Amino acid sequence: MTIRLNKTALNQARQLIKDSRFARDTRDDWSEHAPGSDRENAYIDKHGYAAYGSWHLGEDSEKTQETKGRYSFPFGDFQRLHRCAIIAIESRAAQNNHDDIAEAAKSLLAELDKD
Repeated sequence: MTIRLNKTALNQARQLIKDSRFARDTRDDWSEHAPGSDRENAYIDKHGYAAYGSWHLGEDSEKTQETKGRYSFPFGDFQRLHRCAIIAIESRAAQNNHDDIAEAAKSLLAELDKD
């Protein structure tokens, strides 16, 4: 497994913050706010896998492009970035030695919390 930082997604996350398209939710909210499988499938059907991938900070280049399994570390609900998702990403990425993703999440948290 070769999960790397998805720079397209990182740029999208930064733009969402810049555009104030985010939820300032709390640490444990992501389990309730994360889109379910049906919503993911509907988004893919409408927008394709590349757009789906742009909502995930992790990408495994060894996995087939047209699969959900290629993407990991989701940060939003296809409309807004969620602070709780970024917190979860930072923790999970650090635990699994995905240092580039953990650092990206840390920088996104700093952008969100600078107000």
